[in-house]
Amino acid sequence: MIRREGIINTLIFLSLPAVAGAALLLDEPFTITLATRAAILALAAVGLNLALGLGGLVSLGHAAFFGIGGYAMGILASHAQSYVPLIDTWIVIEGTKSMPVIWLVAVIASAFAALAIGALSLRTSGVYFIMITLAFGQMFYYFAISWPAYGGEDGLSIYVRNDFPGLNTLVPIQFFGLVFTILALVLWAMGRLAASPFGLALNAARQNAERVETVGLTPFRLRLVAFVISGAITGLAGALFADLNRFVSPSMFSWQMSGEFIVFIVLGGIGRLFGPVAGACLFVVLEHMLSGVSEFWLIYVGAILLLVVLFARGGLIGTLAGRAVAHD
Repeated sequence: MIRREGIINTLIFLSLPAVAGAALLLDEPFTITLATRAAILALAAVGLNLALGLGGLVSLGHAAFFGIGGYAMGILASHAQSYVPLIDTWIVIEGTKSMPVIWLVAVIASAFAALAIGALSLRTSGVYFIMITLAFGQMFYYFAISWPAYGGEDGLSIYVRNDFPGLNTLVPIQFFGLVFTILALVLWAMGRLAASPFGLALNAARQNAERVETVGLTPFRLRLVAFVISGAITGLAGALFADLNRFVSPSMFSWQMSGEFIVFIVLGGIGRLFGPVAGACLFVVLEHMLSGVSEFWLIYVGAILLLVVLFARGGLIGTLAGRAVAHD
C-alpha cells in the first residue's frame, strides 16, 4: 500500500509539468498559467498542511500570511516602478523588482506575523483558536481596504512581472518552471521535517499533548514553531501569486481564501505530504471546467467536498491508494 501511494504521489506531482509541457507544445499559454496557479495554491496549502495535518491546528486566518506575502511584492515592486523610495528619511530604502529579495521580505514579514498571531492564538484551542485566527485575518483584510496608499479596496497593479536572474519571467513556461522548482524544494523540506524528531514530536502533541509534556517537551513551543514555518511558506506563495497576476488586492486576506486552502487539504488528504498538491490541482480543474457551466460552480465543489468528508476521509490520495487516515 505504501508503494502504491508513492506511485500515486509521483504521478500527481509530475502531472503539473506534464500539463505545462503539453500546453507548450500545443501553444496554449493559458493552460501553462493554470498549471502555475495550481502550483502556487498548492504551495500555500502545503504551508497550512504543516499546521493542520501535523499539528492539528485548524487556522481560518492563514490568508493573512498569503496577503502579507502578496503585499510585500506589491509594495516593493510598485516603488521600484514609480522610482519613489520606500523610505526616504535618514536612510533611503528603494523598492525592488528582484524576486529573491521580494521572497526574502515576504517570508520574513509573514514569519514575524505568524509569530505574533501564533503566540496569542495558540493559548486557546478548538473553536476558540479557529475564531481568533479568523479575527486576525479579517483585521488584515479591513486594514488593506483602508490603505489608500496602496490601492485600498481597488488593489494594486504591477505593470511588469518581477525579475529572476537568468530567466525571462514573462515567458509562461519559464515562470512555471521557477514556481514548480520552489514547490518541489518545499515538499522535499516538508517531507524531511515530518520525519525529523521535531515533526514526530509535533504529531505526538496533536495526538496527546499531556504525554508529550511528561517527556519534557512543550506542546505550545512545538505548535508555535510549526505555525511560524507554516506562515512563512504561505507568505512565499502569496508573493508568487501576486507576481503571477501582477496584481494584489485585499481579497488575498479574505477568510474565503483561508477556506480554500483548507478545502485543498481535505480534498487531497489531511496530513499527506502531496495532499495539498492533489487538492489544489483538482480545485483548479473544477474551477476551470465548471465556471463556464454556471456562476454557482462552487455548489458542485461543495457537493464533492461533502462526499469526500463522508465517504473518503483519506482524500483523493487516500482513496486511490486504498488507505485511510485517522485524523480525529
